[in-house]
Amino acid sequence: MTPEQLRSSILQYAIQGRLVEQRAEEGTGEELYNKIQSEKQRLIKEGKIKKEKILPEISEDEVPFDIPESWKWCYIGDIFLHNTGKAQNSSGHTNGVKRKFITTSNLYWGRFEFTKVKEMYFTDKEAERCSVKKGDLLVCEGGDYGRSAVWTYDEEVCIQNHVHRLRPYCEIDVYFFYYIFYFYKNNGRIIGKGVGIKGLSSEAIHKIIVPLPPLAEQKRIVNKIEELIPYVDRYALSYEKLEKLNAGFPDDMKKSILQYAIQGKLVEQRADEGTGEELYKKIQDEKQRLIKEGKLKKEKILPEISEDEVPFDIPESWKWVRLGDAVYNHGQKKPNKKFSYIDIGSIDNKSQKINEVENIVEAENAPSRARKIVKDGDIIYATVRPYLHNMCIVDSSKFTCEPIASTGFAVMSCYDGIYNKFIFYYLLSPFFDSFANDTNNSKGVAYPSINDDKLFRGLLMLPPLAEQKRIVSKIEELLPYVDRLTRK
Repeated sequence: MTPEQLRSSILQYAIQGRLVEQRAEEGTGEELYNKIQSEKQRLIKEGKIKKEKILPEISEDEVPFDIPESWKWCYIGDIFLHNTGKAQNSSGHTNGVKRKFITTSNLYWGRFEFTKVKEMYFTDKEAERCSVKKGDLLVCEGGDYGRSAVWTYDEEVCIQNHVHRLRPYCEIDVYFFYYIFYFYKNNGRIIGKGVGIKGLSSEAIHKIIVPLPPLAEQKRIVNKIEELIPYVDRYALSYEKLEKLNAGFPDDMKKSILQYAIQGKLVEQRADEGTGEELYKKIQDEKQRLIKEGKLKKEKILPEISEDEVPFDIPESWKWVRLGDAVYNHGQKKPNKKFSYIDIGSIDNKSQKINEVENIVEAENAPSRARKIVKDGDIIYATVRPYLHNMCIVDSSKFTCEPIASTGFAVMSCYDGIYNKFIFYYLLSPFFDSFANDTNNSKGVAYPSINDDKLFRGLLMLPPLAEQKRIVSKIEELLPYVDRLTRK
């Protein structure tokens, strides 16, 4: 249950007579109603208020819920003397005295905001009609129509015409009716009318049907509400924290899984699977063979890894290497025939897959950035705004033409003994994210980017191939559970 649902439940119990018990000695709503009507008639006889149209009887069909027998259904117009304020005058006349007045922009649920209080001229007659006194209930006519607050200040103020003033004919607990407005508005029982900007007219507010308990019970209900609401407020703080935790939990869990994976904590190490050192030597042999065969260009020797660079411990059977020790690229070429172009926008960065719609381009229409050679199983990683994770493993069976990637990607083809999915998840890990997006490596403000040379210098932890596969298998066993949490 959300805090607002809990608040609404408390108010529903309150206005249905279920929050406190009824006491016979406190009288009835009917008796209070008669007292209010007597006071209203007295004010009419004395000429202090005008006689209004008699409101129709409330039919059973109009009653929204059951109330205690000691209560009575009546209209807001039966209980309160109603007025609206003065329209803001654009003609600039200066009749009367300049007075402060409040608008709907000063009136919020249960409070007033006084940072922008305006002034205009009111005659004495206008001031009498439009003034607000302590204990009046003010209600917005427009904007967030129905929004209400009780004026609790000794200082009187005037109101603008889009604010309703409800002044009780005789003693009632105005806060009881404030809570009715709050409940009604948040549960669709106050409906604004009008085209475009909806509003709550004087007639509509007069005809709002409300329950009337005896005065003493009103006070006990309000006391009970105000005893409970602070608990709701405290619950709201805890609920918001929990919601933030819940919202971030799937992503945090995914990051934790990937971080555990690259630190050797996700699966056990097995001596019979060899070591990262042995795999590294095999890769170096393969690299030299490919260079001799002319299949790979000789590259700059990557710098040795110093002890200061090593960020955390890894299993003894693993080895710290550079990313460029485990992967290579095929270089670039200018397309000379029709090809499938993989641009940054071709990647769905939520699923890390290439979009279904193939972007086939004729050679003569090739963009200048369409240059990078990619092959089946290669990993492509967008070097512009790397935090967006525009990356994927290339599946050549999805293309009808030879794929060519944008120069905005780093292309990574794995040496024998390197599982491309292990590298893929390593690139998604918090560790590599931090490296790729570090301002020492990624340059630029609006569109930060990391070049291939920097990228390939990133530290990589190298387990034996069999362990790489077991790690990937465990990751892919766990991530669906995280995805289910995300969808909830």
